[in-house]
Amino acid sequence: MSNGLAVREELFDVAVIGAGFGGLGAALTLAEQGQRVVLFEALKYPGGCASTFSRGGYRFESGATLFSGFAPGQPFAKWIERHQMEVTTRSIAPMVQLRTSEFVLDISSDRDSLIDSLCALPGVPAERCRAFFDYQRTIADVLWSLLDDPTLLPPFRMSTLMRHVARVPRYAALLRCIGRPLAQILKRFGLENCTPLRHYLDAVLQITVQASSEEAEAPFALATMDYYFRGTVHVHHGIGALAQAMVDACTQLGTSARMADAVHSVRREGIYWRITTRKSNVLARHVVANVLPSAAASLLGQATPRTQSLQRAVDAGWSAIMLYLAVTGDRIARREAHHLELVLDPRAPFVDGNHVFLSISGEDEPERAPHGQRTITCSTHVAMSKLRGLDDAARAQLVASIQDQMRQTLAARAPEISEAIVHELTASPRTFERFTRRPEGLVGGVPRRAGLAHYRHLGPMQIAPHVWLVGDSVFPGQSTLATAIGGMRVAAAIGARSSA
Repeated sequence: MSNGLAVREELFDVAVIGAGFGGLGAALTLAEQGQRVVLFEALKYPGGCASTFSRGGYRFESGATLFSGFAPGQPFAKWIERHQMEVTTRSIAPMVQLRTSEFVLDISSDRDSLIDSLCALPGVPAERCRAFFDYQRTIADVLWSLLDDPTLLPPFRMSTLMRHVARVPRYAALLRCIGRPLAQILKRFGLENCTPLRHYLDAVLQITVQASSEEAEAPFALATMDYYFRGTVHVHHGIGALAQAMVDACTQLGTSARMADAVHSVRREGIYWRITTRKSNVLARHVVANVLPSAAASLLGQATPRTQSLQRAVDAGWSAIMLYLAVTGDRIARREAHHLELVLDPRAPFVDGNHVFLSISGEDEPERAPHGQRTITCSTHVAMSKLRGLDDAARAQLVASIQDQMRQTLAARAPEISEAIVHELTASPRTFERFTRRPEGLVGGVPRRAGLAHYRHLGPMQIAPHVWLVGDSVFPGQSTLATAIGGMRVAAAIGARSSA
């Protein structure tokens, strides 16, 4: 007996630690293979950084974001159909409205409509802008095809090499942009001083690759510019509905899903790993860890060169500061769920409350708030380097000042929301950590700043024998779709080894 709980020891093929979308993608794919899987999650709800939590009669999205991968043939659409998940998705028009001091831009899910809107903005040279987007589409089509077929990565296995040889003509366009910042590509098209386009790019890149157009690694930036066109939707009732449906599908296939059961340690015992949790003590042949590299090292009891270098890259990124709001519903003109991206000063960095992304629940989601109200998740980025080393008082002062800046941005760019607030829940990085179990509130994985380091580890990442890391800190990186695909790729690697 331990803490009044019976200790259980069971044997599994795979233990998945963390029910974020990387872990869920791995667990569901493994379960579909017929593997015996146990899924551990420290929180009582799944989804990680892309979850939906309840507080004080409200249901908020943990982070303000959009979700892709729901077009026919894409992973989430396939899973929903295959497992008859009761998940409702809605297309949004416009997808996002970007508001700055200089323009308001409705961001459409239709590529041509968006390009037309950008070209119509004052100061945008239409011919050069269209030529840039033609080139961007060429790069995006190549890279998104790799996400559509995860078996193509890593590229140097004999089983996939010949398939890549046939694609060489398509890859040629990549050679001129690898290792270069997006700003150089813009200069090539004579758009380096096109401020409306730069402001649009800075906005979309800050929430996707976590870097500005000045510094973002060009192939990643050009690919993520397609985010709005690749099966991006609103998940009705919150993204947590999809996460829970994936857990339920895993359970129906025999997975043992153990919520509110935090893993304490992972230790090697012969050919197995012993996973000790708050409630359990199990053995597994493989471990899939949907956690940050530092958390994985802590579970293993030792850091490795790979986890250390990867964590340094994550630490050079961002944490999240949040405002969770409830507003009087009839003060919001758009009745459906929608998103706003607000920039107070477009010439200042898109961080620290100067740039705020909002996810607003729909009027047709009454379970999200008391009658007549709607919920809003507002988020901004703050550099981890600003927070580290501060004592508690200085950190609290910095967080409060950024939240004040967020309120100023709301008042200036979305007064209809600012004036309708009836409830506010603030969240510092430490609060966000409690809601998501994300150490220090770190978000977004590795910022995709220009450099060749992003291409060193394109295959599923092992950090110890039969221990695999998934999530936004490893390739393919950010977004629920990318992390889920990363989980699928790890599951495929485990399945190949199991059948060998």
